[in-house]
Amino acid sequence: MAGRIGRIRFQLRRLLPGLFLLFFLQLAPGAPQATEEESDQVQFKANITSVDANLGKDTRRLQGDVVFEHGGAKMYCDSAYFYSDRNALDAFSNVYINQGDTVHLYGDFLNYDGNTKLAKVREHVKLINKETTLTTDALDYDIAEGIGYYMHHANIVNVENHLESEIGHYYTRDKLFDFQKNVVVINPDYTIYSDRMKYNTETKITYFNGPTEIIGDSNYIYCEKGWYNTQTDISELEQNALVQNTTQTIKGDYLYYEKLTGYGMARKNVQIIDDEQSIVLTGEEAEYQELIDYAMITDSARFIQIAEEDSLFMHADTLLTDLDTAGAKQVRAFYGVRIYRSNLQGRCDSMVYSTSDSVIRMYHEPVLWSEQHQIKAKYIEIHTEHRQAKTMYLYNAALIISMEDTLKFNQVSGKNMVCHFRNNEIYRIDVSGNGQSVYYPKDSDGVIGANKAICSDMVIFMKEGGVESINMLKDPDATLYPLEKAPEEEMKLKGFAWLEALRPMSKDEIFTK
Repeated sequence: MAGRIGRIRFQLRRLLPGLFLLFFLQLAPGAPQATEEESDQVQFKANITSVDANLGKDTRRLQGDVVFEHGGAKMYCDSAYFYSDRNALDAFSNVYINQGDTVHLYGDFLNYDGNTKLAKVREHVKLINKETTLTTDALDYDIAEGIGYYMHHANIVNVENHLESEIGHYYTRDKLFDFQKNVVVINPDYTIYSDRMKYNTETKITYFNGPTEIIGDSNYIYCEKGWYNTQTDISELEQNALVQNTTQTIKGDYLYYEKLTGYGMARKNVQIIDDEQSIVLTGEEAEYQELIDYAMITDSARFIQIAEEDSLFMHADTLLTDLDTAGAKQVRAFYGVRIYRSNLQGRCDSMVYSTSDSVIRMYHEPVLWSEQHQIKAKYIEIHTEHRQAKTMYLYNAALIISMEDTLKFNQVSGKNMVCHFRNNEIYRIDVSGNGQSVYYPKDSDGVIGANKAICSDMVIFMKEGGVESINMLKDPDATLYPLEKAPEEEMKLKGFAWLEALRPMSKDEIFTK
C-alpha cells in the first residue's frame, strides 16, 4: 500500500506542473476566453510575453512579431506594452495599422485605447489609402468611425496633386479630406491656396469654404465658396468669385467655368472686364465663351468704355461682345439703348461699337445730345479717337436742334451731315443735300431776328454752342425776318421734335426708360 501511494504522489508531482501551465495559458491575455463582457477586449499575440512587476500586474510586455486585433483592425509592431485593466496599449517601432483594404497607417509609436477605439500614431506617420498618401508627425485615427486627423501640418499626395495644410481630417469611408489653415495644392497645371478646403480622393473634386485662389499659367480663379473638379477643370464659384485670363476678368456672385472649353456663366453683380480695350460689361446674367472671345450679358446690362477723364456708359436689354469678320472685338447692344458721357448722351434701338475702327454705329431712330445740341437721323456713326468723339456722320433725315429759349430753336436739317468735334464740342457741320436752317442771330442786345435759309449744301461754323456763320455752297435762298414777322409755320423744320425729356442726365439715368 505504501508503495502504491508513493507512485500516485510521484505521478501527481509530474502532472501538477502541466495542469498549472495549462491553467495559466487559459488565463493569459494572449489567448483570452471571450465572454460577452470581454468581447470588446483587445486581442494580441507575440513571440515573447512577459510580466514585469515594476510595471504592474495588469501590464504585459510583448516582443517579436507583435499583433493586436480590435474593431476590425490589425495593429503590428516590434514591441509593445498591453494594459489589460485599461484595455489599452503602447506600441513601438515599425508600427502598422491595417483596416481591410481601406487604411494602411504607419509610424514609429502608437498609443491605442480600446475603449474609445482611438489610435494615436506619432513620428514619421504615413497614412495610405489607395492612391492617396498622407505624411505627418502626429495623427489620431478613430478606428470605429474611420476618421484620421492631424493638428500640426501634413503633406498629402494624390496622383498628380500635392497638398499641404496645418490642420486636417480624413474621412476614409467617404474618401474625403477636410483641410484647414494655410492649405496649398500643387498640380502641374495650377496651384491652389485656400483657408479651408475639402477634397474627395475618388471624384477628384475640391470644395472651398473660405478665401481661395487657383493660379494657372494663363488663368486665375478666386472665390470664397465653391468647388473645382481637378479632373475635368470645371468649377462652380460663389462669394466675390472671379475668373481671369491674360486679357479679361469675369466677376459675379456665382460663376460656372469650364477651363477646357472656355465656357462660363455668371449670375448677380456680374462684371466682364476687358483690360486690353478698357471695356467693362456689367449686369445680372451673363454667358462667356473664352475660345471665341464671346460674351453676352443681360438684366440691367451696362457697357462702360473707360477713359481717364470721361468714361462712356451705355445700357441696353442685351449686350454682346464678339469678334467681327476682321477678328477685331466689337460690342453689340440690342433694344432700348441709352448712352451717357458728360459731353455726349444718346438713345437708339440698337448699336454696334467696333474696336477695329473705333466707330459707334447707332440704328433705328437714334438721337444724340451734345452740349445744347440735339442730333437726329435715321442712322448715325460716331468716329472716335482716344475715346473721344472726332467726327459724327448723320445719314437720312438729319436734323440738329438747339434751344435759344422755350419758344425759339436753332435748327439745321439735310439729307446727310458730318459734325466735326474739337475739344469735345461741335465746331463745324457739313450739310449735303436738301439743306435748310433756322437760326436766331444776336448782337450785344440779344436776338435781332429769325433767319430761314435753304441751300442744297452748307457749311455751318459753330462757336460756344451757337451758330457763328453759314456758308451756302449751292443755290442759296435765305431770308432774315424781324422777330415779330417771322412766320411761325416756317420756324420749325420737317421732323422737328424737342426730346429733352428723354435725355439721360447722369450715368444712372441710362436705366430710366
